[in-house]
Amino acid sequence: MRAVFGLGNPGPRYADTRHNAGFRVIDTLRGRWRAAPDADAPEYRAWRARRGEADVALVQPFTFMNRSGEALEAWRGRHELEPQELLVVVDDVYLPVGSLRMRTEGSSGGHRGLESIERTLPGPGFARLRVGVGAARDAAELREHVLEGFADEAERDAFEAAVERAALAVESWLDEGILAAMNRFNRSIGVEEETQS
Repeated sequence: MRAVFGLGNPGPRYADTRHNAGFRVIDTLRGRWRAAPDADAPEYRAWRARRGEADVALVQPFTFMNRSGEALEAWRGRHELEPQELLVVVDDVYLPVGSLRMRTEGSSGGHRGLESIERTLPGPGFARLRVGVGAARDAAELREHVLEGFADEAERDAFEAAVERAALAVESWLDEGILAAMNRFNRSIGVEEETQS
Protein backbone atom coordinates (compact mmCIF):
# COMPACT_ATOMS: atom_id res chain seq x y z
CA MET A 1 0.00 0.00 0.00
CA ARG A 2 1.17 3.52 -0.83
CA ALA A 3 -0.62 6.64 0.39
CA VAL A 4 -0.75 10.22 -0.86
CA PHE A 5 -2.06 12.73 1.66
CA GLY A 6 -2.95 16.10 0.16
CA LEU A 7 -3.29 18.67 2.94
CA GLY A 8 -5.83 21.48 2.99
CA ASN A 9 -8.96 22.77 4.69
CA PRO A 10 -12.43 21.31 4.04
CA GLY A 11 -15.43 23.26 2.84
CA PRO A 12 -16.28 25.73 0.07
CA ARG A 13 -14.82 28.71 1.99
CA TYR A 14 -11.31 27.30 1.46
CA ALA A 15 -11.67 25.48 -1.87
CA ASP A 16 -9.83 28.05 -4.01
CA THR A 17 -7.26 29.23 -1.47
CA ARG A 18 -3.49 28.85 -1.66
CA HIS A 19 -3.53 26.56 1.39
CA ASN A 20 -5.54 23.93 -0.49
CA ALA A 21 -2.84 22.98 -3.00
CA GLY A 22 -2.72 19.46 -1.54
CA PHE A 23 -6.48 18.98 -1.90
CA ARG A 24 -6.29 20.15 -5.53
CA VAL A 25 -3.57 17.60 -6.36
CA ILE A 26 -5.66 14.79 -4.83
CA ASP A 27 -8.71 15.92 -6.83
CA THR A 28 -6.63 15.87 -10.02
CA LEU A 29 -5.28 12.38 -9.33
CA ARG A 30 -8.59 10.83 -8.36
CA GLY A 31 -10.14 12.17 -11.56
CA ARG A 32 -7.23 11.04 -13.73
CA TRP A 33 -7.13 7.56 -12.17
CA ARG A 34 -10.91 7.21 -11.78
CA ALA A 35 -10.21 6.35 -8.15
CA ALA A 36 -13.00 4.60 -6.27
CA PRO A 37 -14.30 6.03 -3.00
CA ASP A 38 -12.84 4.24 0.00
CA ALA A 39 -14.21 4.10 3.54
CA ASP A 40 -14.37 7.63 4.94
CA ALA A 41 -14.12 8.73 8.54
CA PRO A 42 -14.95 12.03 10.26
CA GLU A 43 -11.23 12.89 10.04
CA TYR A 44 -10.72 12.32 6.29
CA ARG A 45 -12.09 11.51 2.82
CA ALA A 46 -10.32 8.72 0.94
CA TRP A 47 -10.19 7.07 -2.47
CA ARG A 48 -8.44 3.91 -3.69
CA ALA A 49 -6.77 3.21 -7.03
CA ARG A 50 -4.39 0.72 -8.61
CA ARG A 51 -1.19 2.13 -10.11
CA GLY A 52 0.91 -0.56 -11.77
CA GLU A 53 1.49 -3.19 -9.09
CA ALA A 54 0.63 -0.88 -6.19
CA ASP A 55 -2.58 -0.14 -4.34
CA VAL A 56 -2.65 3.59 -3.73
CA ALA A 57 -4.78 5.52 -1.24
CA LEU A 58 -5.57 9.17 -1.93
CA VAL A 59 -6.53 11.01 1.25
CA GLN A 60 -7.76 14.50 2.12
CA PRO A 61 -7.70 15.25 5.86
CA PHE A 62 -10.92 16.90 7.08
CA THR A 63 -9.46 17.97 10.43
CA PHE A 64 -8.24 21.35 9.10
CA MET A 65 -4.63 22.01 8.23
CA ASN A 66 -3.10 22.41 11.69
CA ARG A 67 -4.51 19.04 12.83
CA SER A 68 -3.66 16.99 9.72
CA GLY A 69 -1.79 14.46 11.85
CA GLU A 70 -5.04 13.44 13.52
CA ALA A 71 -6.41 12.41 10.12
CA LEU A 72 -3.25 10.42 9.36
CA GLU A 73 -3.46 8.73 12.74
CA ALA A 74 -7.10 7.80 12.16
CA TRP A 75 -6.33 6.47 8.68
CA ARG A 76 -3.35 4.45 9.93
CA GLY A 77 -5.62 2.96 12.59
CA ARG A 78 -7.36 1.12 9.71
CA HIS A 79 -4.43 0.59 7.31
CA GLU A 80 -0.86 -0.69 7.49
CA LEU A 81 1.54 2.03 6.35
CA GLU A 82 5.24 2.60 6.84
CA PRO A 83 6.51 6.21 6.73
CA GLN A 84 8.49 5.53 3.53
CA GLU A 85 5.22 4.54 1.80
CA LEU A 86 3.74 7.99 2.44
CA LEU A 87 3.87 11.14 0.30
CA VAL A 88 2.43 14.36 1.74
CA VAL A 89 1.49 17.18 -0.65
CA VAL A 90 1.39 20.73 0.77
CA ASP A 91 1.46 24.39 -0.23
CA ASP A 92 4.69 26.34 0.29
CA VAL A 93 4.87 30.12 0.66
CA TYR A 94 8.67 30.08 0.32
CA LEU A 95 8.49 28.83 -3.28
CA PRO A 96 7.37 31.01 -6.19
CA VAL A 97 3.92 30.29 -7.57
CA GLY A 98 4.29 27.41 -10.02
CA SER A 99 7.39 25.78 -8.49
CA LEU A 100 7.59 22.26 -7.07
CA ARG A 101 9.98 20.72 -4.54
CA MET A 102 9.97 17.04 -3.65
CA ARG A 103 12.12 15.71 -0.81
CA THR A 104 12.72 12.28 0.72
CA GLU A 105 12.42 13.82 4.20
CA GLY A 106 13.21 17.08 5.98
CA SER A 107 11.92 19.68 8.34
CA SER A 108 8.44 21.14 8.34
CA GLY A 109 9.83 24.56 7.40
CA GLY A 110 7.25 26.07 9.74
CA HIS A 111 4.31 24.50 7.88
CA ARG A 112 1.73 23.66 10.54
CA GLY A 113 0.22 20.79 8.59
CA LEU A 114 3.60 19.11 8.18
CA GLU A 115 4.37 19.73 11.86
CA SER A 116 1.16 17.91 12.77
CA ILE A 117 2.03 14.98 10.48
CA GLU A 118 5.54 14.78 11.97
CA ARG A 119 4.11 14.55 15.50
CA THR A 120 2.10 11.51 14.39
CA LEU A 121 4.98 9.59 12.84
CA PRO A 122 8.18 8.29 14.46
CA GLY A 123 10.37 10.90 12.75
CA PRO A 124 10.53 13.03 9.60
CA GLY A 125 11.33 10.09 7.27
CA PHE A 126 8.44 10.50 4.85
CA ALA A 127 8.40 12.09 1.41
CA ARG A 128 6.87 15.48 0.86
CA LEU A 129 5.93 17.43 -2.25
CA ARG A 130 5.71 21.20 -1.87
CA VAL A 131 3.68 23.29 -4.32
CA GLY A 132 4.76 26.92 -4.51
CA VAL A 133 2.01 29.44 -3.77
CA GLY A 134 4.14 32.59 -3.43
CA ALA A 135 5.19 34.66 -0.46
CA ALA A 136 3.14 37.06 1.64
CA ARG A 137 4.29 40.69 1.74
CA ASP A 138 5.35 40.21 5.35
CA ALA A 139 5.07 37.72 8.22
CA ALA A 140 2.07 39.51 9.71
CA GLU A 141 0.04 38.82 6.54
CA LEU A 142 1.03 35.17 6.18
CA ARG A 143 -2.13 33.64 7.68
CA GLU A 144 -4.43 35.76 5.51
CA HIS A 145 -2.22 35.16 2.46
CA VAL A 146 -2.59 31.35 2.50
CA LEU A 147 -6.33 31.60 3.11
CA GLU A 148 -6.86 33.86 0.09
CA GLY A 149 -7.16 33.14 -3.61
CA PHE A 150 -4.61 34.22 -6.18
CA ALA A 151 -3.92 37.87 -6.95
CA ASP A 152 -4.35 37.76 -10.72
CA GLU A 153 -4.84 35.52 -13.73
CA ALA A 154 -1.10 34.96 -14.25
CA GLU A 155 -0.72 33.66 -10.69
CA ARG A 156 -3.77 31.44 -11.04
CA ASP A 157 -2.58 30.02 -14.37
CA ALA A 158 0.87 29.26 -12.91
CA PHE A 159 -0.74 27.55 -9.92
CA GLU A 160 -3.08 25.46 -12.08
CA ALA A 161 -0.09 24.33 -14.18
CA ALA A 162 1.79 23.46 -10.97
CA VAL A 163 -1.12 21.30 -9.75
CA GLU A 164 -0.99 19.34 -13.02
CA ARG A 165 2.80 18.94 -12.75
CA ALA A 166 2.45 17.92 -9.10
CA ALA A 167 0.06 15.13 -10.14
CA LEU A 168 2.68 13.96 -12.64
CA ALA A 169 5.32 14.13 -9.89
CA VAL A 170 3.19 11.87 -7.68
CA GLU A 171 2.88 9.39 -10.54
CA SER A 172 6.65 9.51 -11.06
CA TRP A 173 7.19 8.87 -7.31
CA LEU A 174 5.00 5.78 -7.59
CA ASP A 175 6.32 4.48 -10.92
CA GLU A 176 10.02 5.41 -10.88
CA GLY A 177 10.88 6.20 -7.27
CA ILE A 178 11.53 9.41 -5.43
CA LEU A 179 15.01 10.17 -6.80
CA ALA A 180 13.77 10.04 -10.39
CA ALA A 181 10.79 12.21 -9.45
CA MET A 182 13.05 14.74 -7.73
CA ASN A 183 15.32 14.93 -10.79
CA ARG A 184 12.38 15.50 -13.12
CA PHE A 185 10.26 17.92 -11.11
CA ASN A 186 12.46 19.92 -8.72
CA ARG A 187 12.80 23.03 -10.83
CA SER A 188 11.48 26.53 -10.51
CA ILE A 189 8.75 27.77 -12.79
CA GLY A 190 7.44 31.08 -11.55
CA VAL A 191 4.73 33.38 -12.82
CA GLU A 192 7.09 35.33 -15.10
CA GLU A 193 8.50 32.22 -16.82
CA GLU A 194 5.04 30.70 -17.15
CA THR A 195 3.65 33.80 -18.89
CA GLN A 196 6.60 33.98 -21.31
CA SER A 197 6.30 30.38 -22.50
